[in-house]
Formats: sequence, C-alpha cells, structure tokens
Amino acid sequence: MKVFLFLSFFLISAACFSQDVRSLKKMKPADDFDNIHVEKISEDSLQSSFVIWVKSGVKQHFHAEHTENLYVISGKATMTLADSTFTIRKGDHLTIPMGTPHSVTKVFGRKPLQVLSVQSPLFDGSDRVFIETIQP
Repeated sequence: MKVFLFLSFFLISAACFSQDVRSLKKMKPADDFDNIHVEKISEDSLQSSFVIWVKSGVKQHFHAEHTENLYVISGKATMTLADSTFTIRKGDHLTIPMGTPHSVTKVFGRKPLQVLSVQSPLFDGSDRVFIETIQP
C-alpha cells in the first residue's frame, strides 16, 4: 500500500511540475533550408536557447551585449574565435564571451552541424554585429 501511495504521489507530482523535455538529437529541420536554420527552444528575461543547424558556414560576427554558450549536438566544423581557428565536433562545449568575433568557416560531411546555443541575457538579434572583410 505504501508503495502504491508513493508511486501515485510521484506520478501526480511529475505531471504537475514537469518541464518541456526534448531530445535535441531527434530535432530535425526541413531539408530545404539554404544554409542556416534556427529553432528557438526556450527563453526568459535571462536567456534565450536555440538549436541551430549550419550546412556550410556562419559569417564572422560578434554579440555586443551577450555571452553565447555552444554545445555541439552533432557534426564537425572549423570555427574561428577571436584569433584562433580550431575544429569543433559532437560533444564539444564552447563559451563565446560578449564582443568576441566568431564564425563557422567550414562544415565537414553531408549533414549539417547541429548546435545548442544559449545566450544570456535574452537575445532578440539586435546586438549581432557582422564583420565585413575587406577584399584587396
């Protein structure tokens, strides 16, 4: 009887206090996006979270008022962060401090790079500044 009461309480509590739990690996964009597809998964006044798919690259930019944390869900790519260039792959985590230029310069393989991007504070896109490179 005690086990039954405990399980009932647990199930009712779980239903009342459950969160929106998603499997990020199972999320899929439509196949016909050009280069970048972004899906917002949560936000509040302190953060915005997105799943982002990149087929070929992301132009160099920085965030004037945000820190961005990236977690690579799947794929492999070459990335620049300030003056460093390196490879990111599934399982990697990266913190991009506010004001730091960054880009994805090459995605390897046929499948897009998939990342979880968490930006703090709330991100509305207005502080994203693209850096135009001058061609000689």
